[in-house]
Amino acid sequence: MDRFEAIRTLLAAIDGGSLSAASRSLRIPLPTVSRRVSDLEAHLGTQLVIRTSRRLVLTEAGSAYTAAMRQVVEQVAEAERAAAGEYRAPRGELTVTAPIRFGGLHVAPIVHHFLATYPDVSVRLVLSDANVDLIENHVDVAVRIGTLPDSALLAQRVGAVRWVICASPAYLARRGEPTTPAALAEHDCIAFEGLQRYRDWPFGTGTAAQTIAIRPRLSVNTAEAVVAAAVAGVGIARVMSYQASAAVADGDLVPLLQRHASEPRPVHLIHAPQPLIPLKLRAFLDFVAPRLKAELDVIEQRYR
Repeated sequence: MDRFEAIRTLLAAIDGGSLSAASRSLRIPLPTVSRRVSDLEAHLGTQLVIRTSRRLVLTEAGSAYTAAMRQVVEQVAEAERAAAGEYRAPRGELTVTAPIRFGGLHVAPIVHHFLATYPDVSVRLVLSDANVDLIENHVDVAVRIGTLPDSALLAQRVGAVRWVICASPAYLARRGEPTTPAALAEHDCIAFEGLQRYRDWPFGTGTAAQTIAIRPRLSVNTAEAVVAAAVAGVGIARVMSYQASAAVADGDLVPLLQRHASEPRPVHLIHAPQPLIPLKLRAFLDFVAPRLKAELDVIEQRYR
C-alpha cells in the first residue's frame, strides 16, 4: 500500500463527500478508491469513515487522523513548491477570488497585465460574492469589500467604495433633483433586490444616520440592470460607487445627495499567513495593490 496515496484518496473522499466524488476528482476507478481507504483502515486497525447511502461520515478516530494528515499533505506540497523553485522566482499557479461585478470590472484587467508581466505564473480567478474560506479552499488571495472580521488572515487595505444615489440628466430634467433623502418619497426609484425586498435606503453617519423607505417603480436583481435602468431615465438608483463609475464618468448618470452619504466600505487584499511567502504571491500583491488603489482613487474622484 502506498500510504501517501491512500491518505490523499481519503482526504479527497471526505472533501467530496463520497468515494465516487474522490474517484472523479482523482480520476481513478471507484474500486481503487474503496480499496485504498479500506487498506488504510486495515493498516491503522481502526474505522475511519462510516459509509452511508448518501455520504461519508468520519468516526472520532477518523476526524483526528484526517486533521493531522491535512497538515502533513500541506507540508509535503510546501516542500514540493520549494523544490520546484517557487521561492527563487515567481512561478506556479495562484488562486484568487473577488466579488463578481467588482472582480470583472477592476480585478480581472489587472490580472491580465500581471500575467503578461510574469509569464511563469498562472492565475485561477474565481469570481464569487460568497466569502470562501481561504485555507479550506486553498485560495492564495481574496479581494474583500466591507469590514473584515477578526481573524489570523493578513489584510492590506487598497481603498474604499460606497453606496451612491444617482439618476440620469433626462430624469432630473423631467422630475427635478431631490435635495434631501426624505424627498425620495416623491420620486421614481429603482430597487436593487431579488426575491426578498430591500426598500430601506440608509443615509448619513453617526447621529445623522437615517433610513428612508422608497417605493420603486422597478426592482431588479443585478447591479448592471439597475445602472442600465437609471441611464435609461427610469428613476433614481442606489448602487455601489464602482458599479456606476463608468456611467458617471460618461455623464450618463449624475450623483445625488452626496452630503448624506453613508460610511465608505473598505476594500482589502487578504491572504493566509505563511512562514515563507512564495515569490508568486509576493509579486502578485506588489503588482495588484498599487494598481487597484489607483483605480479606486479614480472612482472616488468621480463623486467629488
